[in-house]
Amino acid sequence: MTEPDDLRSAIEQRANAIASGRASGVRLADGRVTVALDVAGLGADERELLAADLRRELGRMAGVEEVRVAMLAARKARTLIAVGSGKGGVGKSTLATNIALALGALGYKVGMVDADIYGPSQPRLLSSEGSRPEASGEKLVPIMSPHGIPLLSMGQIAAPGQAIAWRGPMAGKALDQLIDAHWGDTDLLIVDLPPGTGDIQISMLQKYKPAGAVIVSTPQDVALIDAARAITLFRDAGVPIIGMVENMAGYVCPHCGEISDPFGSGGAEHEAGTLDLAFLGRVPLHRDIRLASDAGIPPVAQGGAQAEPFAAIAGRIDTWLRSKGIGR
Repeated sequence: MTEPDDLRSAIEQRANAIASGRASGVRLADGRVTVALDVAGLGADERELLAADLRRELGRMAGVEEVRVAMLAARKARTLIAVGSGKGGVGKSTLATNIALALGALGYKVGMVDADIYGPSQPRLLSSEGSRPEASGEKLVPIMSPHGIPLLSMGQIAAPGQAIAWRGPMAGKALDQLIDAHWGDTDLLIVDLPPGTGDIQISMLQKYKPAGAVIVSTPQDVALIDAARAITLFRDAGVPIIGMVENMAGYVCPHCGEISDPFGSGGAEHEAGTLDLAFLGRVPLHRDIRLASDAGIPPVAQGGAQAEPFAAIAGRIDTWLRSKGIGR
């Protein structure tokens, strides 16, 4: 007579052969078999056929009277990259938009979280104003932007022009809704943080610890002082700094071609060296970048010379991700 342990082992071997290694957690009690089936990545028809095969084939084994199949879909692990700055007005959101698009072009399945609860700008930058996300169950479903990047932002939920005057706990709950949403097969979330080092940043670091952070600054000293504070916040939370970006670095006169530096030059690169950080690149102060962003057609979506700095920065982020074993 077959012992229960021997029968359970035989059932487990048979189940794995039928399900190509997707079966696990076989239990046997009073002739009833329960088996867990990993259905991640399978379509609805494939799932039902595989479950039916298990019920039929295991039910034929001696000592088995009933077969129950529990379908499990493993939760998709997503990598979060935070884009932060110590102060506002340094072009952080524009950079976040363009590196999201550039990383998408490199093969990542990218989503955008506009975590700037009080001053959301991603709906404008990704041409998704007026689109309101729906809910499925208790979670929001991101809006797909015209540029192929799914997006969630308070700018899609609040009425246009409405002031979002929330205290920290409410803003933290809003952030939860944006990050813990139905992101589908997205594997990389770019989180566009608000400027500074306040409640939203702390909530995000504590609950959704990003894989890494990109710090954006303009070259002048006052911006770099605040950028250093943001770097300290991430480091204290154990979040690696991927590197620094110098934005608004040099202005080319459209009439004479002369290059001037209204905000200085090389400050962020020097600060990165001082803080032992990678320097990811610089983006010039250019009228075309501003016009494209206001129109909801980011430079990377258009290609050309204005897309090149963002593509180069995304390439260095890609290299960093792959060095950590979390790239494409």
